[in-house]
Amino acid sequence: MGKTTGFLEYNRQEASSRPPEERVRDWEPFRIPLRPAVRREQGGRCMNCGVPYCQAGMEWEGGTFGCPLHNLIPEWNDMIWAENPFHALSRLLKTNNFPEFTGRVCPAPCERACICGMYGDSVTIRDNELSVIEDAFAAQAVKRRRPPQWSGKKVCVVGSGPAGLAAADQLNHRGHSVTVVEREERCGGLLTYGIPNMKLPKDIVQRRVDLMTDEGVSFVNGVDASDPAVARRLLGDYDAVILCCGAERPRSLGLETEGVSGVCYGTEFLKAAVESRQFGKAAPAALSAEGRDVVIVGTGDTAGDCVATALRQGCRSVVQLVRRPEADYLKNGVLPQDYAHQEAVSVFGADPRRFGVQIKGLTAEDGALKAVTTTDGDTLPCGLLIAATGFAGCEGSVCEAFGVDYGQTVHTEEGGFATNVEKVFAAGDMRRGQSLVVWAIAEGRTAAAEADAYLNGCTNLVRVV
Repeated sequence: MGKTTGFLEYNRQEASSRPPEERVRDWEPFRIPLRPAVRREQGGRCMNCGVPYCQAGMEWEGGTFGCPLHNLIPEWNDMIWAENPFHALSRLLKTNNFPEFTGRVCPAPCERACICGMYGDSVTIRDNELSVIEDAFAAQAVKRRRPPQWSGKKVCVVGSGPAGLAAADQLNHRGHSVTVVEREERCGGLLTYGIPNMKLPKDIVQRRVDLMTDEGVSFVNGVDASDPAVARRLLGDYDAVILCCGAERPRSLGLETEGVSGVCYGTEFLKAAVESRQFGKAAPAALSAEGRDVVIVGTGDTAGDCVATALRQGCRSVVQLVRRPEADYLKNGVLPQDYAHQEAVSVFGADPRRFGVQIKGLTAEDGALKAVTTTDGDTLPCGLLIAATGFAGCEGSVCEAFGVDYGQTVHTEEGGFATNVEKVFAAGDMRRGQSLVVWAIAEGRTAAAEADAYLNGCTNLVRVV
């Protein structure tokens, strides 16, 4: 381990943030990295446990316990303390293809499993991870890695979210010719279209896509694999196909919204905001929060991102309705706030969340939403209602085009990644349902191992899940 008594000597110190009242006026990243000397101390807090639960990567009582990628956390924490950034980078990249993504948007199940946190504060694992990869990019230590020879096998990955990118990266490094097809104009899936720029800058996603392109992966945008003709062509042209199309079928609010404008889903709202602000594409006026009373239904990251986006667009007010009671969210009697709730307090003077309440009905005039009625009898002014209530599984159109059986998630053989169709595999949210970016990367890595074994008869890639 780094410093034997480090966890006793140094307090947990997270990366700081720009003041909420400042950052809410722009779309730039709000996290401020720690000074190198302080980051070294944070690495030195790692206890190098005999059984490092931080890298356990298992599901327990509906949650994730430890890192699903089984990151070698004590090893690169030790290297941070030893001031050996290149060895830290090598240990980090051994298990994680994209630490620049997980270091920004992962909810850090590794930290919840940290032994140091049992009687005090856990190690700042996520921040440490991000510092390793970003320092490496800044020092130009992240080098292009091309395979020494090509296998002659061709693989098509459908979808360029974290699962698709991970599968493509693994198979490319194994020497297969990999093409990623994406229906959107830009690559990244929800990394690009579902996460606001202040949490994950789009140039960070493009930086990784550019690196993978330099390493030999081909990216083709504007290809809709739900077209049966496209699916037939892909099946004919490639030796294996991996479907990584996400779980984008939204869960319904259960309200009658037909003919009422001003109602949308969370990812729909966030995508329009990203396209408008980052890519200069005109967004429909119906998907803007500017000058409107906004009500958001749901909890979790998507709901919080919708709150933060509505604030930056200049909403008149914002309320977030949470189904469960407030007591379920308290930690030591305190209600935690994420970045979006802090920003709402700075703008409107109060936390936007209302707990234990849902929407009972809508009020519209001439087809335009004006108010919502809640289950506790209140009427809230509302010009834009955003449903951030999660997803009900993958869209069926791509599965139908390839002849793959599907339900809430893709049905695979004996829990594996091979589908009922020869040489077609599935991974990510499409296979397991709505989940975390880190799980998507783990899924992509395992699907790549199974596809590689199918193509070669054996594989040296590790099955993560």
